[in-house]
Parts: sequence; structure tokens; C-alpha cells
Amino acid sequence: MSFIKTKEEIETLREGGKHLAAVLRDVAAVAKAGTTSKELDALALKLIKDFGDEPAFLNYQPDLARIAFPATLCVSVNDAVVHGIPTDEPLQNGDIVGLDLGLRHKGLFVDAAVTVAIGKISKEAKELMKVTREALQIGIDWAKPGHYVGDIGYAIERHVAPYGLGIVKELSGHGVGHEIHEEPYIPNYGKRGEGMKLKPGMVIALEPMLTLGTDQIKLGKDKFTYVTKDGSFSAHYEHTLVITETGNEVLTH
Repeated sequence: MSFIKTKEEIETLREGGKHLAAVLRDVAAVAKAGTTSKELDALALKLIKDFGDEPAFLNYQPDLARIAFPATLCVSVNDAVVHGIPTDEPLQNGDIVGLDLGLRHKGLFVDAAVTVAIGKISKEAKELMKVTREALQIGIDWAKPGHYVGDIGYAIERHVAPYGLGIVKELSGHGVGHEIHEEPYIPNYGKRGEGMKLKPGMVIALEPMLTLGTDQIKLGKDKFTYVTKDGSFSAHYEHTLVITETGNEVLTH
């Protein structure tokens, strides 16, 4: 499997990225108090199929997982960091909800995530979401040819440090395209000059995950959802991008 995508593959990923951005935007728009995460999941599946694409997460079985993921959309509420399984429980005012979605377009994968506020949320939750969005943008700014994976993590970690937020270290960004998860592994912390060197044609998904507490997480009883050990809120944002000759192009805007 090549880390470098061809021009034709990048064009396909560009098309898929536009589809994914539209689906995620429309799903996020209906995430309101009283809506259930199963309703959001059903909408995501319908919209993906309307484009003629396939959900990337539905029936996806990661290495070492005993069962396949049973939904199209990962819905992670409050202390859930990622991989939340949709339920019939209504969202409530004050919740923050991570929506993580992937799709396969003409055989190639793209991946993106946003966190949305349900009604009025706390000042601390607002800052958490703001800093996590900023961390993603800073990671994107550092994703350039000639830079290293460690440069991205270093820049994110340096930005987050003054806020005293936890950076989830057990989960990371990753390569994407031929599979939903590929090399390289892209932590949201690190040292400059370490890790794989970025080259034009590489397609990667950056996804900072921050918490209001510590960086410690645990796997929930459903064996998919990761939650914070201290019960603190978590936020998650993600984009798929391709490294170009001069910088990068975000495919999932």
C-alpha cells in the first residue's frame, strides 16, 4: 500500500471529502435537545447513500475488536471521547456531542469529525471546544512537505498547554485513503523532527482530542466507546487533508 496517492486518487478523495463535509454539516444541524443519536445515525446513513457512497464505519471491525461497529456515525456525548455507539437516549441541553463520520467514495476513504453544543453549555465546555478547533487548525498549518509528524504534535501540544486541558495520548490522527486507518500514526503531542517525514501526495486525517480533566481514558462497557477516566468532558475535531508541493489542501471542508 502506497503512502503517496496518485492525482486520480486525490481527485476521488476530493469528491468524497465534499460529500462527507455536506453530510456532516447536515447531521450537525439537526443535533438538538430531544434528538436521539440513533436519529442522527439514520440521517447520516441516508445522506451518504443519497450520494451513492458507502459508510466507512458501519460493520467496520478494527484489529483485536471482537465485534464490528454497529453504526454509521460515532456519537460521543460529554465524557465520551470517541467511538460512541448511537442510542435512543435524547440529547439534552448542556451536552457537547462529538460526531465522527467516514465514508467510502469510489473505493477510497475520507474521515472527519466535529463537536457540537446542545443548547446552552458551560463556559468551560465552550473554551474546550474552541481550543480543540484551534488545535486542529494549528495541526493543519504545520502539515507541510518537509515537516515531520512530530512537528504537528509539537505544535498542537504547545498551543494547548497554557489552557491546562488534557491531550488524549492513546488515540491519534492517521493516514487515510486506501483504508480508513493507515500509517502514519499522528499523535497530538510530540517532538519536532521526529516521526515520518511528510511528502506531497500523502493523505492524512488530523484529529485532536482534548479533555477538561486529565489525559487518562478507558474503554467503556460496550467495548467501543472511549471515555475519560475522571468523567470530564471531551471535544474532538477532524479533517482529512492531502499534502501538496507547497502545503496542504483540506479535503473535508
